[in-house]
Amino acid sequence: MRKMPAAIVLLALAACQPRVEGEGGKVMDGPTDVYAGIGDAEVIRFTGTEPFWGGEVSGATLRYTTPEDMDGQAIAVERFAGNNGLGFSGQLDGQPFRMAVTPGTCGDDMSDRTYPFVVTLQVRGEDRQGCAWTDAQPFEGDAAP
Repeated sequence: MRKMPAAIVLLALAACQPRVEGEGGKVMDGPTDVYAGIGDAEVIRFTGTEPFWGGEVSGATLRYTTPEDMDGQAIAVERFAGNNGLGFSGQLDGQPFRMAVTPGTCGDDMSDRTYPFVVTLQVRGEDRQGCAWTDAQPFEGDAAP
């Protein structure tokens, strides 16, 4: 999987009205639809490796976990829908926390699971890649690898 800085992914998600150049150089409005593949009431669960991390988003609250903090930290997040996914932003330990969830086949390299969403996370100054799922769009594979 090719890594992309989280800030770039979030900017792409936020671009809800791209402008494209048409015939004769005329600028036209692009699509205005926003991503609706995950409902507002769905809980999004996410996981990543190297280093291990995970959590879930429910409403305006995101819980971020690590092996050192299995209970995790709950943070308030703002949710926004872009053209091809969702973005979540908030503060963790006084630093920006940004996460993008986009549709796409994802594997975590530690199990035989296949997930329906790719996660790009920016936390504590680091960019991380992971996978996500919801109850309506679950992962495929062993529930307890």
